[in-house]
Amino acid sequence: MTATKKSASARATPKTDVPADVLAESPADASAESPGAQRYAAPALEKGLDILEALAASPAGYTLAELAQKIGRSVSEIFRMAVTLQRRGFVQVDENDRYTLTLKMFELAHRQQPLKSLVSVALPLLRELANRARQSCHLAVYQGGRVVVIAQVDSPERWSFGLKVGVMMGLTDTSSGHVLLAFRDEVERTRMLAAHIKVEGELESDPGELFSILADVRKNGCACMASRQIRGITNVAYPVMGVGNHVIAAINVPHIERIDQKESPSIAQVQEIVGNVAKRLSTLMGYSGYLPEQA
Repeated sequence: MTATKKSASARATPKTDVPADVLAESPADASAESPGAQRYAAPALEKGLDILEALAASPAGYTLAELAQKIGRSVSEIFRMAVTLQRRGFVQVDENDRYTLTLKMFELAHRQQPLKSLVSVALPLLRELANRARQSCHLAVYQGGRVVVIAQVDSPERWSFGLKVGVMMGLTDTSSGHVLLAFRDEVERTRMLAAHIKVEGELESDPGELFSILADVRKNGCACMASRQIRGITNVAYPVMGVGNHVIAAINVPHIERIDQKESPSIAQVQEIVGNVAKRLSTLMGYSGYLPEQA
């Protein structure tokens, strides 16, 4: 009888392919604490991701003590992880012992084939745009609650104004952000706004005013607005569409006006040039919504 009971007990035990050492590290009461939580935790990975996310939200960076306070951990808890991230090239430390992100994650993202393809196809057109408009231009995408510049070409003029590749911009107070929001469907737009992470200096945006701006952008097919960050700049942004009628990027020209005797294209002419380049890039990226004469 005893042997029979033991056999039944063995049959009732669920099988698992999870290694024994992983099971040993997993908290026994994890399901009791949070039924919706992941079954197996990776505390060290969580710690590293917390550090990267905190630094991504702070262009000025943090000292180790500030970083520990920011993510709710002690200095001793994060010290080894911070050193490892520095050794692997994900973070750097300046002379004031402040930790900031490097472009390592950005470089890794660029190895992803869709993004790499977009940049390689876009760059020749961006160079053409810069030469025709006599202005700098950049290509930006939505990523993780913010807008990120993935390609940039300087103006051929003696001076220019442009954004560095890899820089993050606000979603709700930039022309690129407006374009990326305006040409999404309502569900996706709501998700993007819910995930919105402010960048340093980003202005507050009234929801009613924002939705009105986005409606105008959809109606006009582009965003043309005075910069809310730099005086004297007028931003001209058009959407780059892809397969399935989805906006995949925004082309933006931060227009600066010449006031000497040198003639240069007007804002209206620049709008026409940017629109033409955006349509051609959209076609190359698989969008079929434009008529042949429009592209």
